[in-house]
Amino acid sequence: MTSTRYAPNGMVCTIDHLASAAGVGVLEKGGSAADAAVAANAVLAVTAPHMCGLGGDLFALVHDGSGVHALNASGRAGSGADPARLRAEGQTTMPHLYDIRSVPVPGCVDGWLALHTRFGRLPLAEVLAPAIRLAATGFPASPLLAPGASFIGTLQSDYASVKSVGDPIRRPGAARALEAIAKSGRTGFYQGEFGQGLLKLGAGEYTEDDLDREQADWVTPLSTRVFGHDVHTIPPNSQGYLLLLALRILEGLDLPEDPADPAWAHLLIESARAAGHDRLDVLYENATAPLDSAAARRALVGAPDLPVHAKKGDTTYLCVVDGDGMGVSLIQSNAAGFGSLLFEPSTGINLHNRGIGFSLTEGHPAEYGPGRRPPHTLAPALITKEDGSLRTVIGTMGGDAQPQILLQLVTRLLVHDQTPGEVIGASRWALGSGTGFETWRGGEVVVEVEDGATWGPGLSERGHRIVQESYGDGFGHAHLIDVLPSGMLAGAADPRARIGSALGR
Repeated sequence: MTSTRYAPNGMVCTIDHLASAAGVGVLEKGGSAADAAVAANAVLAVTAPHMCGLGGDLFALVHDGSGVHALNASGRAGSGADPARLRAEGQTTMPHLYDIRSVPVPGCVDGWLALHTRFGRLPLAEVLAPAIRLAATGFPASPLLAPGASFIGTLQSDYASVKSVGDPIRRPGAARALEAIAKSGRTGFYQGEFGQGLLKLGAGEYTEDDLDREQADWVTPLSTRVFGHDVHTIPPNSQGYLLLLALRILEGLDLPEDPADPAWAHLLIESARAAGHDRLDVLYENATAPLDSAAARRALVGAPDLPVHAKKGDTTYLCVVDGDGMGVSLIQSNAAGFGSLLFEPSTGINLHNRGIGFSLTEGHPAEYGPGRRPPHTLAPALITKEDGSLRTVIGTMGGDAQPQILLQLVTRLLVHDQTPGEVIGASRWALGSGTGFETWRGGEVVVEVEDGATWGPGLSERGHRIVQESYGDGFGHAHLIDVLPSGMLAGAADPRARIGSALGR
């Protein structure tokens, strides 16, 4: 049983108690939810480089009491992006690892600065201080980081001494980068030690103008009303529309009262498939999300030839609500684990590989090209009541499966009125091979079902091929904070993260 935590004056949920503690510490000093989110994410950028970092991208939703604001801090491909060259090499998809061409300019730091500038209260140096201290003096290798650190240590020396959980790690280059941001803002990062190293490593993939261009934009959130609430996410290039569209499809179906009923899982699975079957064609930067197609797609429920998808990856999600009611739903990622497995040589910061979302099909709207943002799996969510007040900040890691996981969580919360602990702790399903980055492809419907779930036989009877999988991060690290009618905060951090923490004040 996952515990629901309660707090009257603020709460932070992350995958790491060190990050949650940093966020709560910022709240106790008078910082806003945005300050706390940046502080927590900065700590995770140090302690969880296998999931996120300064070399990755960021999306966030903020409820400031008056409305919902959406931040797209996903990076753009450099001016040297040349899809014809990749095609001439025989490539049909973007290179996955060890290739700078799959590394758009990282947007994370611009995202932090945009959040802090608009909604922060404390000095930036104070917000980043916990992360700087941990990077400079050391932190223990977590159960999620330690298993891969020995291999990563062959690529980047900061991790070379890690043999087991709890072994100390210092990241002096990351500390210098964070100190430069605290002192000089984006100039200290994009034009500083990190930026100069990125230009050198890129060998023509980027120009100085590419790094001068801010990677963060405030955009209009994508929203829909379902089950008596408004659910908000990030518009394309985020795949967040899949959550909203699946919820609209589901709302028109006869959903069982008990989520343990296999028919419940079946209808959610079919709603997710109907929402996402054409994602390859419709997800790209500035695309119009097809939310108005819910009725037509509802007719596809149960169709046998809709695509599924595959491959795994890593991300981190965190959420914060402060004592004044500001809520932040933030997701940040390297794409595949440590990302591209390329490291900026001076600071040792690992670089994401979000460029794997680009298409190499000539003329495709998501084609790899200069200044373009790739399609993104990252999909944070925020829920408001009919009067516009904040209800919930919620999200998960999980690559392609993020909207599927969120569909289950939001349905449990809004339809079945479950507590945060019940919502986060419940067993999950995911299509294909759990989490990933590939766009949807045709094939047999495969449903991975987490150990502990009882849906398997009933789903098999309904035509699904079931694969039973172990309980763990293959089904996401999800967190949520719910604002109760009393004003009290109720939250839960995902135990699948093993050291996840929901802390309040």
